[in-house]
Amino acid sequence: MNQIEVTGMIISATPIGECDRRLLILTKERGKISAFAKGARRPNSMLVGQTSPFVFGVFTLYEGRSSYTVMNIQVNNYFEGLRGDIEGAYYGLYFLELINYYTREGNEESETLGLLYQTLRALTNQKIPNLLIRSIFEIKLITIEGEGPEVFKSRVSEKPVLENAYFSPQKGGILKEEERDLATDSFRILKSTLYTLQYIVSSRLEKLYTFIVKEEVQKELSLICERYLKRYIDKKFKSLEILTTIIG
Repeated sequence: MNQIEVTGMIISATPIGECDRRLLILTKERGKISAFAKGARRPNSMLVGQTSPFVFGVFTLYEGRSSYTVMNIQVNNYFEGLRGDIEGAYYGLYFLELINYYTREGNEESETLGLLYQTLRALTNQKIPNLLIRSIFEIKLITIEGEGPEVFKSRVSEKPVLENAYFSPQKGGILKEEERDLATDSFRILKSTLYTLQYIVSSRLEKLYTFIVKEEVQKELSLICERYLKRYIDKKFKSLEILTTIIG
């Protein structure tokens, strides 16, 4: 077996046997990988507090034929601020579930890892409303994964839309006003909402969580995300169901 080091974040941890854990780690170097942490559930194990979701750091692994074994974890961030914040924690768990849904083992996922890290940082500093963080994360993630909406030009005419924009999940993006009847699910969005969508899609990761929006824009962003993801994702997320119960 070869010993390797990877930088990443634990996105899920599942009990295995009496005292082990199976980890899914989103890494910079190898995308999503599966790794076994032997003895990680023993009280005296050095891995007991290091093998939970949200842990970010450098993982020393032995590489086997079909999986990895954790030897050591140098933790850089536990995101401890989420541990005492029930709402924030479930937002974070939902983000991990959505990441797990989209990513595949062995794929290049460094940008997705960067998005996840920046998003959890935003959750813990509480300068931006959680609902806006969720909308930004959802839009940026599906864009990175190649399924994002077209927000710069019409999905019908491919001409720029500067005002009087309509959004259609069915068509996969925005339409001009005169094209709105071509999609039964289209609805008008504010110019500010259109600009916000364009900013999210085109901005670098470190610039994503640097703004807030008015309530009416947030309502439209949430509606866009809800209807768009419902059309393109065929899965229910347990953490999202719990989160909905918590926030009402």
